[in-house]
Amino acid sequence: MFERIKYMLIKEFIQVLRDPRMKMVIFVAPIIQLIVFGYAATTDVNHIATAVYDLDQSKSTRELIAQFVESGYFDIVEYINDQRYGDDLINRGHIKAILSFNKGFENDLLAGRSAQVQMIVDGTDSNTAGIILNYSAKIARQFSQRVLISRLTRLTGSAQRPELITLQTRSWFNENLESRNFYVPGVIAIIVSLITLMLTSMAVVREKEIGTIEQIMVTPITPIEFILGKTVPFALISFLDVIIVTLVGVFWFEVPIRGSILLLFLATALYLMTTLGVGLLISTISQTQQQAMMTTFFFFFPAILLSGFIFPIANMPVIIQWLTYLNPLRYFLVIIRGIFLKGVGFTILWPQMAALLVMGFITLRLATKRFHKTLA
Repeated sequence: MFERIKYMLIKEFIQVLRDPRMKMVIFVAPIIQLIVFGYAATTDVNHIATAVYDLDQSKSTRELIAQFVESGYFDIVEYINDQRYGDDLINRGHIKAILSFNKGFENDLLAGRSAQVQMIVDGTDSNTAGIILNYSAKIARQFSQRVLISRLTRLTGSAQRPELITLQTRSWFNENLESRNFYVPGVIAIIVSLITLMLTSMAVVREKEIGTIEQIMVTPITPIEFILGKTVPFALISFLDVIIVTLVGVFWFEVPIRGSILLLFLATALYLMTTLGVGLLISTISQTQQQAMMTTFFFFFPAILLSGFIFPIANMPVIIQWLTYLNPLRYFLVIIRGIFLKGVGFTILWPQMAALLVMGFITLRLATKRFHKTLA
């Protein structure tokens, strides 16, 4: 048995690694993908292109505009004199926001009345628009407090700050609230998923296309031996990819890894059982490599959408939330983020690891049975 598996392993390694282009796909492409996606997958909003429509032209408006610039979130790219021109700039995508002051802004402030300032944002991207409005409200609130303190100083002759309720905040695990620390571990999981699914989904169907499946049928190899011979090389290659992309994530993007490396490898092994099993199952039901590729992407993209990587699972309809329990990527994202950011151990992550173990056994068993039917 072990002799037959050994020769299967040698055959698979030779078949995968003899093609220079395949080496690029396996070892170079994941690094490039992680670097590109690591910079692209971020929800941080900075340097917001902003126009100013200032009808008051007063010292107070200039001070508030300066506060917006000094925050580092807003870049004033243009001062406009016509609201319709500002609307056109938003429509063309040249700016994301318009800071608008009506005439009499400073007079209202000096008279102790409520002074109105308007922030018009491009709401096409609701997430970005919400962040811009939150930034604007915070800056306006700070400016309002300064005006209040200045007025009290003039009235009372004392610079004593009025008593205010202050909220002290502290963020655990991601102290600077950098979205890259949240997304990069998820990108690592997605890249590993894509590589393993693509490699294994082509494994059996490639034998069919080149005509070697008939030779395998007449050998004494069993379905279990065949499955092991097909999965072990890809599992080893996937582990190497995990090491490579993890090193890039830690040293290039400076994402902290606070948990156990051994636990990460154990969880990866359990996750690879599932992805390799799904890939082999796809390969056994496909007749051509093109069919296998299409089926892989049909599985892969819903898996991303239902994993919590992009959209919070808690915000999904209840039926869809129940459907996510069938998605192995959901569990692996919890594990990899827990190990990277929180540094939690097996006592916290064992439910997710148990789910991956069960799903791995089921998918590999289905792939084995399906291959047995193929041989029959």
